[in-house]
Amino acid sequence: MLNLNRILLAFFFALSGLNAIASDDEIKGQEEAILTDAPNVPPAITRTHATKVIVNLEVKEVKKRMADGVEYVFWTYGGSVPGKFIRVREGDVVEFNLQNHPSSKVPHNIDLHAVTGQGGGAGASFTAPGHSSKFSFKAINPGLYVYHCATAPVAMHIANGMYGLIYVQPKKDLPKVDKEFYVMQGDFYTKGKYSAPGLQPFDMEKAIDEHPTYIVFNGSVGSMTGDNAIKAKVGETVRFYFGVGGPNIASNFHVIGEIFDRVYPEGGTKLINENVQTTIVPPGGSTIVDFKLEVPSTLILVDHALTRTFNKGSLGMLKVEGAEDKEIYSGKQLDEVYQPEGSGIQNMPDEKAPKVVTAKTTADRIKLGAAIYTNNCLACHQGNGTGIKAAFPPLAKSDYLNGNKELAIETVVHGRSGELTVNGEKYNSVMPAQQLNDEEIANVLTYVYHQWDNSKKVVTPAEVKKIRDQKK
Repeated sequence: MLNLNRILLAFFFALSGLNAIASDDEIKGQEEAILTDAPNVPPAITRTHATKVIVNLEVKEVKKRMADGVEYVFWTYGGSVPGKFIRVREGDVVEFNLQNHPSSKVPHNIDLHAVTGQGGGAGASFTAPGHSSKFSFKAINPGLYVYHCATAPVAMHIANGMYGLIYVQPKKDLPKVDKEFYVMQGDFYTKGKYSAPGLQPFDMEKAIDEHPTYIVFNGSVGSMTGDNAIKAKVGETVRFYFGVGGPNIASNFHVIGEIFDRVYPEGGTKLINENVQTTIVPPGGSTIVDFKLEVPSTLILVDHALTRTFNKGSLGMLKVEGAEDKEIYSGKQLDEVYQPEGSGIQNMPDEKAPKVVTAKTTADRIKLGAAIYTNNCLACHQGNGTGIKAAFPPLAKSDYLNGNKELAIETVVHGRSGELTVNGEKYNSVMPAQQLNDEEIANVLTYVYHQWDNSKKVVTPAEVKKIRDQKK
């Protein structure tokens, strides 16, 4: 009898354990989802049970900055590109409310790759301007998923910025990190060429031919550079939730100066690859990457198809502050001239530059120069003109720049190599001749002279031409 009681008691506890496991998927209560704009991520979900999560997301067509001097009418989820980051937990039931603002010109909907069901919710969420739609789904599969508009023509809606990420956090979440960031890459197709000023319309022919004018992180050139750079500290662990909205171009995601300690390929949560330099992410795909920060530096986020980065805009910065570790990275230990016989300055190919708008006033010249600086100079000399120590000299309060205008023009027109001293610091690098015409060089130098406590000199195209002709 005693043995029978023990058997029944053991069975009872086992059954209770099964019930406890099963109750993890029971829906308890409800909450409204915390939605964030890139590069921010909602806080980790700490509850241990499933719940009903209410997501309210508004579609709005808004005119915003694509690059300095360039505007575009973006179609957005929540007023920004990419759309809001959505975080739910595996097992949650999601009530999704999509509102299409009355000012919208066309209907929109949403296809969430996290949804198991017809069109990822696209049919249930088709919403005319001034209307709202509701549907629900259960978050069955954990992972990082893209969402996007699926209203015809689908590629056009995505190309105008209608995409974002939803993270279905596993019941047992990924290892905790100190900082999380949200980054998406997208390709944009404008009638005008790269950096052509003014409000730019969408070019369907370029989109069909897959010839993007811009390939950018988080919706615009410079969205994560200069004052907009994301920040962390030495010793912290960082996680990127990275996705590609497309509609056409894959990303070769790389962080210059770091190695991914862990990569969760294709946004899954089971397979882990370690010690990865560059990871490929297709349009409509995602990845999660983790790494620890060991030394202070400005880490550069790129698509390693590098003309996209330096000529189309896919560049971001993560500024890391903290104590140096000379064993991990020494910095420059020796700086001396190396100039074999017959060597000289490397000149870039002399290709015909595209026409630009002619400045009529100094204010025009400064405005046009700002766009040229962002597109051609910012990566090396930084958004605040401070340069990069031991690599690229500063332009801010630059004695080299302010002391001799003709020498500054010559440096941009013809390039320069060898040692020079700027603000008391020595530099020994190469600046290639720039592929800019006289008007563009006058604009960018005038812009620089009017920034960062410089001398406010004005450079004219005639002055540039005179310097250029001296070496012909």
